[in-house]
Amino acid sequence: MPYENILVEKVEGGVGLIRLNRPKAMNALDSVLMSELVQALNEFEADREIGCIVITGSEKVFAAGADIKEMENATTVEMLTRDSISLWDKVAKINKPVIAAVSGVALGGGCELAMACDMIVASTSAKFGQPEINLGVIPGAGGTQRLTRAVGKALAMEMVLNNRWLEAQEAYQFGLVNRVVAPETYLDEALKLARDIAARAPVAVRLARESVNAAFELPLSEGIRLERRNFYFLFSTEDQKEGMNAFVNKRPAKWQGK
Repeated sequence: MPYENILVEKVEGGVGLIRLNRPKAMNALDSVLMSELVQALNEFEADREIGCIVITGSEKVFAAGADIKEMENATTVEMLTRDSISLWDKVAKINKPVIAAVSGVALGGGCELAMACDMIVASTSAKFGQPEINLGVIPGAGGTQRLTRAVGKALAMEMVLNNRWLEAQEAYQFGLVNRVVAPETYLDEALKLARDIAARAPVAVRLARESVNAAFELPLSEGIRLERRNFYFLFSTEDQKEGMNAFVNKRPAKWQGK
């Protein structure tokens, strides 16, 4: 389907690519853009040819935040009933791996969107921040929670309470991003990572992702129980038989996603 605020394409190697495309608004994440993003993610999730998804902006800006014009005069009841902020939650609930390719600023809702993805590849120009305190509010799309889990309490406090931004190398140092590369290669690097993941056993990738994410949600004993259940379940798949047979016979595996 045609979109107004995003560009969508299928890239060679089983990768779905979504580009945020509101250049005049610095890719501000209004409800229309976020609804389109979720729709595109759902379409890629249903596409058996797609094994991994990449979300990016432009080289100058990933996303400068949520669209303040939509919220400026809203009441508490309007914000509650509109609940457009829940669209960020849907990004994290997609069952295929999602990689954020970030160059330029990722602020407020933009930073929260990147953190809702499973991995972040950043260019050297990337900057991450949660400046909502300057507007008299706080992050509302997971910023206080995901940021704290990624960089720790002390740094998250400074970023949320006092508008500290992280440069790309700092974000890498504190564990917020996976790698930092040149602006001219950051998207290629993200796509390469996505292709590598897309080439792996699809059911195992899905359950591995579920298990890692559970480490942030469950007590250790419950997380290990989930991991064990997923491990045993994979022995009912054709890909497990294929993967182990290929290993024993020293040949490349041919995954079927079954």
